[in-house]
Amino acid sequence: MGESLPTPRTLRTIELHLEEMAYQGAAIGREDGRVVFVEYGIPGEDVLVAIERDRKDHALGRVVEVRTPSPERVDPPCPYFGVCGGCQWQHIRYEHQLVLKQHVVRQQLRRIGKFEDPPVSPTIPSPSPYGYRNHARFSVDGKGNLGYISRPGHGYRFLQIARCLIMHPKINEVLERLQGKAHVKHQLMVRYGVNTGDLLVHPNVHEIDPELPSGQPYYHEALQGYRFRISASSFFQTNTAIAERLVELVLERIAPTGREVVVDAYAGVGTFAAFLAPRVARVIGIEESPSAVADAQVNLDPFDNVEYVMAKVEQVLGKLAVRPDVVILDPPRVGCAPEAITGVLILRPPRIVYVSCDPATLARDLRKLVDGGYRLVDVTPLDMFPQTYHIESVATLELAEGLP
Repeated sequence: MGESLPTPRTLRTIELHLEEMAYQGAAIGREDGRVVFVEYGIPGEDVLVAIERDRKDHALGRVVEVRTPSPERVDPPCPYFGVCGGCQWQHIRYEHQLVLKQHVVRQQLRRIGKFEDPPVSPTIPSPSPYGYRNHARFSVDGKGNLGYISRPGHGYRFLQIARCLIMHPKINEVLERLQGKAHVKHQLMVRYGVNTGDLLVHPNVHEIDPELPSGQPYYHEALQGYRFRISASSFFQTNTAIAERLVELVLERIAPTGREVVVDAYAGVGTFAAFLAPRVARVIGIEESPSAVADAQVNLDPFDNVEYVMAKVEQVLGKLAVRPDVVILDPPRVGCAPEAITGVLILRPPRIVYVSCDPATLARDLRKLVDGGYRLVDVTPLDMFPQTYHIESVATLELAEGLP
């Protein structure tokens, strides 16, 4: 395992009853009215907590002993759980993780979005709670070892690993093959096409392992039988099975009739556009990444009703010379820039489908859209990231009746 990790610093220990699950995956308890965020707890449990950080208005800690366990508690299968920072919820039965994610989305919509009774549907589960990730970014130490960075309580130290349980088995094969001899700078990236068998390894490790293909400019993945080229620097969803379900859900929310003009903002490599093009009149994609636009030009070549604009969404959305029937928003974790929301409100499409990977920024942006004249119809979480607190969601909004 290499260098041993320091024991997390403990300022003091306290007994707590855990009340609910917070955004970013910690359970919440209260000490004399002050909120304590507790890692590795489950709502309903009585626990002994090691406080690692004290702040004036809150504290941060971790469970060191479970006095009254939740019936939802399970033994985490990964030997690195609790030290590695990648997973936060392996100690929670998977079906309950789905319930908690629905709860977190609802609470963020209430707290940040000020929605009194937000319409949040049950979380769509991942077919594979483990072995689902098609994309790994391994840290490398000075000895050629591969691993991750430990959780904050362990001082952000390098943690060598033999196998990552949430990675696809093919990625773990590459990890095992290069472990101890990955003399590369900083990181090793491995991406795998679950439905194609394509592999991408960066940087080029030919001198280390001549038999392992590496340094490829791109790889391919297929969703529902449609093949996508994805460059090394282009974004693609990390859970292929849920990405396919995400496409289905977006199409369901749009319910195309063949006559629609759709603006696909943050369009990436053309994932949504490829499935929309045969079903609508016109698709206008907006994407700032040159590599993603280059991929999209290849991926969307069969269609003559798709056009791409290479620019920041916030710079061009409100200036489009067309009023679309639908706008798809699929921003990064930080959500939409204020100018992008303004652009949507200028266009005033009858329907908006907002794909989010962060409930907090989703809640913030949905409030702005509703204040701008829209009605929130539904928010459906999808479990793109099992065993972690991260949550993908699809929100659907419609222009309120009576507004032009």
